[in-house]
Amino acid sequence: MMQRTFTKQADFDKKILVVDDESAILQTLRFNLERSGYRVVTAGDGRTAVSLAQREEPDLVVLDIMLPVLDGVEACKEIRKFSTVPIIMLTAKDQEIDKVLALELGADDYVTKPFALHEFLARVKARLRRGGPLVVGPDETLTLGEITLDPSRQRLVVRGEEVALAPKEFSLLRLLMENHGRVVTRQTLLDKVWGYDFDGEHQTISVHVRWLREKIEVDSRNPRHIVTVRSRGYMFRG
Repeated sequence: MMQRTFTKQADFDKKILVVDDESAILQTLRFNLERSGYRVVTAGDGRTAVSLAQREEPDLVVLDIMLPVLDGVEACKEIRKFSTVPIIMLTAKDQEIDKVLALELGADDYVTKPFALHEFLARVKARLRRGGPLVVGPDETLTLGEITLDPSRQRLVVRGEEVALAPKEFSLLRLLMENHGRVVTRQTLLDKVWGYDFDGEHQTISVHVRWLREKIEVDSRNPRHIVTVRSRGYMFRG
């Protein structure tokens, strides 16, 4: 199934799917989003959320991690199979592992409970303005040494073997390869791959770089391709 293509439209015409099994939170978010001019669709479990995301084609999904029937991480994974819709996860403070996993599976941002409504609304507005995470550059095949990345097919070949990458891993590797031989700062990686400044940015980037190294390096403990440039960021070498 083809993924959606987003077009610019006025905020008041944008539709948001909000998913939370706590009725009070769901109704509070719905009320404040509608008061801000958005159209709102709601769900109380992950399975219904996936169905609504496919049928309603929202411009943004707000998805709680702790959900019945299908949890938020799995729901995010299912939605990513057919849509590039921006997804903001709602998480508790003690769900650090789930935060990283959700971002790895395709979420674009997260908001930690409890949160202030003005912060939540600001995140929603910023995410809608940006749309999905972007990586600059044409969809041309990149071949550097033993690594070939084909953005148009979302395909990676390392030393003659095809390697599966999650969405954030692919975007991160593409940005590094497009800037091979140059240092890409952590802030640039954050802006171009995740598209939003969120708490825990250094840990998240470090985790994704480690996962990439495990998939493309001969020895991930002594990386030859994705090199750390201390106090600055990372550099890709062919």
